Amino acid sequence: MRAGVGRVVLIAAVCIGCASCSVTRKIPDGQYLVQKVRIEDDKSTPRKERIRAAELERYVRQSPNKRFLGLNVGVWLYEQANPDKHNWWNNWKRRIGQEPVLLDMDLTERSAKNLKVYMDLRGFLSSEATYEVDTTSRRKRASITYRTRQLLPYRIDSISYDFRDKFLEQIILPDTAHTLIRRGDIFDITRLNEERERIASYLKDRGYYNFSVNNIEYIADTLAGDHLVDLKVVVKQYLTGYDARGEAVMDNHTVYRIDRINVFPNYDPAAARSDPHFRDRLDTLYYRGLNIVYEGKPNLRPSVLRQAVPLYPNYVYNADQVTRTYTDLMSLGYFRSTKVAFVEQPRDVDITNIVTYVGESADSTQTRYTQEGYLQCDILCTPALKQSFKVELEGSTTSSFYGLSATVGYQNRNIFRGAESFDIAFTGGYEFMKTPDARKRNATEFGVTTGLSFPRFLMPFRTRRYRSVNQPKTKLEFSINFQDRPFYRRTLSSLGLTYMWSNARYSSFSLRPVDINVVDMGYLDDAFLEGTQNEYLKESFKTSFIAGLNFGYVFNNQLKHIGGNATLVRFNLETAGNLIDGLEHLFSKPVQGQSYYHIFGIRYSQYVRSDLSLSRKIMLGEKVALAGRIYAGVAWPYGNSDAMPFDRLFYAGGGNGMRGWAPRTLGPGTTPRKTDTEYPMQLGDLKLEANLELRFPIWGILHGATFFDAGNVWYMNSKRYDADAIFHFRDFYKELGFNTGFGLRFDIKFVVLRLDWGVQLYNPGEPVGERWIHNFKWRNMALNFGVGYPF
Repeated sequence: MRAGVGRVVLIAAVCIGCASCSVTRKIPDGQYLVQKVRIEDDKSTPRKERIRAAELERYVRQSPNKRFLGLNVGVWLYEQANPDKHNWWNNWKRRIGQEPVLLDMDLTERSAKNLKVYMDLRGFLSSEATYEVDTTSRRKRASITYRTRQLLPYRIDSISYDFRDKFLEQIILPDTAHTLIRRGDIFDITRLNEERERIASYLKDRGYYNFSVNNIEYIADTLAGDHLVDLKVVVKQYLTGYDARGEAVMDNHTVYRIDRINVFPNYDPAAARSDPHFRDRLDTLYYRGLNIVYEGKPNLRPSVLRQAVPLYPNYVYNADQVTRTYTDLMSLGYFRSTKVAFVEQPRDVDITNIVTYVGESADSTQTRYTQEGYLQCDILCTPALKQSFKVELEGSTTSSFYGLSATVGYQNRNIFRGAESFDIAFTGGYEFMKTPDARKRNATEFGVTTGLSFPRFLMPFRTRRYRSVNQPKTKLEFSINFQDRPFYRRTLSSLGLTYMWSNARYSSFSLRPVDINVVDMGYLDDAFLEGTQNEYLKESFKTSFIAGLNFGYVFNNQLKHIGGNATLVRFNLETAGNLIDGLEHLFSKPVQGQSYYHIFGIRYSQYVRSDLSLSRKIMLGEKVALAGRIYAGVAWPYGNSDAMPFDRLFYAGGGNGMRGWAPRTLGPGTTPRKTDTEYPMQLGDLKLEANLELRFPIWGILHGATFFDAGNVWYMNSKRYDADAIFHFRDFYKELGFNTGFGLRFDIKFVVLRLDWGVQLYNPGEPVGERWIHNFKWRNMALNFGVGYPF
């Protein structure tokens, strides 16, 4: 059997190899398939100033065909199409395959010129770019090598400003402390453009609605020699039009204020375009500076819109506040789309509004002025579907039972006309045991899960809205699940209250002051419990009460740095039982003969738990990235508890951590590996982990990664657990597990599907002397499937 499989693999490999070789058979004589393009950057330039090859790749006009596992599969498939036929079969081959990229010397020369132009833009005006084409090493294949020399860069010797709009001098000059260009910097045009964008953004946040990067230009003087540049920043006036002779008429830039703010909370773009009487049917309600324009009955309370729109009449135009208006409205979860548009109001002929302002650098002997204008703001909001239903039906069968479950759900995105989102789901299940000698064959389950989200802080007292708090939300959650099994009956209940908000940049916060979880065992068969060897199941059959408080913080700039370096920080802190413990000590007594207390007849948990995750992604090229993470978590029971609740412990292994192990199969400490017949439950109350991953493209939507993981879990209480499972600072690094592996990522835009194959390198659960893995068997590997990147 093995020999047969080996022959099949060998034949397949030979066929693929022959197919790869045949891609050049149809290439005409005198032409060459571009096999490889390489760029050699200038190693003589200091690393800090060197323009790397990965950055230059985008300016090369010819790139080789994409290959899979080193083979030109796409070219081979394309060439299988009959050029004289255009039926669906041949068209499919052309669409799926790739037309061969043939050597074009004209494009090669233009690519070298592009490299030279780009290096000039980066300040290396004396740079050189050459190329070499090799068509002899392989038949009908060409390899192109581009070589760059940056040589000495031009540097900025002095910076001066020329304000054609004198009014802007007193605004821009005090902000030069934040400038991106300084004396001694390389004369980098890309950096100069970034400075133009910074100044334009700075002014747009201060009323200059019409100001753009085109109103800033640079004059560079290189006559001083010695690769030095005298740079002048010119701030031009605004072009108001042309006179009768066709000459441009310039004036100072206008400072704009917001006039009317019209909000259309049920805007229908199709009706607005096609129905000429659409606006005639609209009514207007004025509320605290907002003109709420609606048809029929308002679908949202005015106070909700006022809270989500930080703009007010007579406010100076601020582009940052406009962006916040859009994000706050969309965060309500009620609108499908939102557009914020401005219309410049015409000026009265006999009225001219003048603005005078004396800045930090202004000359007190003169008064500078500019004109003031007004903008009408129209906020067009299109609602999403208000109500939705879902029905899910699932059936299953095994050798021992039949099962059927159903879920019916309902969602209302505006139940109280305040953009409140209400959802409820009912779940029911039934199982029938096939075994004829079973004492009880039927099992039933019924559950209800409901949640209500408010786009504001819901508190028993009046609170003030602070500008630093963005997108405040309150979420109430309740669920109850009743399970009637052959050997037990239990009820699982949970109640939660969560406050969520963010700041104006990258941070988001959550506070959960109410987090109650109760497991109530109504009936448990003693013989069934005694016959259960699985400790995981035994723990889940205990009646428990957890009343906790949680705080979470996330810093994430990945969405605003797509394709660039990014940082992700997650911090969680959870405590439980403190308030209850204080009240119990004041008004109750411990359980008779014990040192702990009960609430509602249940021993409540008391502990503190915290974890911190630091992730960083560094781009090594346009599509290649190095990502790393450090994770630490610790939990400590005290007071009314001498052990952590089972589901609050840490575990190692799985698709998002130690990928060489299956979940819950590593640790704690150097505890020996469990047998394959035991359910994995290797947990701990302390966890340390580090991950490193190199991500790279393979073919189209298929990406790859190689990774290395190190970590483990431990217990901290030496009185309850074996010495092998206890954390000791002096020895913990010897007890870390190591694994490596390879992963595939399928990036289908809206989601990333991930498959990681991990191989153990060092297993602390093996006997001393056998922990470094030399015999790579399946028991030393793991295959993990996940959605999204692991960190």
